[in-house]
Amino acid sequence: MTLQVLLVEDDTALGNTLRDALLVEGYAVHTAASLSEARALAAHAAPDLVLLDLGLPDGDGEALLASLRQRAGTPVLLISARHGEQQKIALLDAGADDDLVKPFSVGELLARMRVALRHRGTRLAPAVTRWRSGPLAVDLAARRVQLDGAPVHLTPTEFGLLARLVRSAGQVVTHRQLLADVWGAEFTAHTHDLRLYMGQLRAKLEAEPAEPQRLLTEPGVGYRLVEGEPDPDAGLMRS
Repeated sequence: MTLQVLLVEDDTALGNTLRDALLVEGYAVHTAASLSEARALAAHAAPDLVLLDLGLPDGDGEALLASLRQRAGTPVLLISARHGEQQKIALLDAGADDDLVKPFSVGELLARMRVALRHRGTRLAPAVTRWRSGPLAVDLAARRVQLDGAPVHLTPTEFGLLARLVRSAGQVVTHRQLLADVWGAEFTAHTHDLRLYMGQLRAKLEAEPAEPQRLLTEPGVGYRLVEGEPDPDAGLMRS
């Protein structure tokens, strides 16, 4: 089961970095850059874990903590530039599971997330970071794609789209899911952009882009990446 993470962060560069890291780790990520967006997503996305920035353009993240605590099983990790010990203690007492002060490493964030999820009884499966289908190999952690042993250059958006499909290899991923996870929740109606980037991916990764064998269309629903196979060089796992 793919765990859903709500990332509430108004710093675009940091938000994109964290989103990409979480996608590589196998999480589905919903992003919000404001308190109002976060409230809407928290109500409808049913996240398994929330990463909450305190300084938001339309209010303080503290205002969201109380409503999130009504979902007793949802861990909340605060990410903030604030260093006040008394405020940190107050927020932890109010129900936050942990607090990370910026700047922090992605590795530390991921470790704290795993701890918070384990404490709530959520079982974590090892992340699948490599996928192979015949001559096409994808290493998500290294952000590397190879075809017949030669490197394939993908734009950040193309790689994000491929990574999302690798995470669900063998399964259909809807247009809405792909747009929300790769572009953001506010882009779920931009199906033209999705078709454009899928065409670009096929042009780079398929022998016959007009008759794809790996990046398949599910008419009216979404796209499916064929199920991969173990990589003999790295002991790869199937998705």
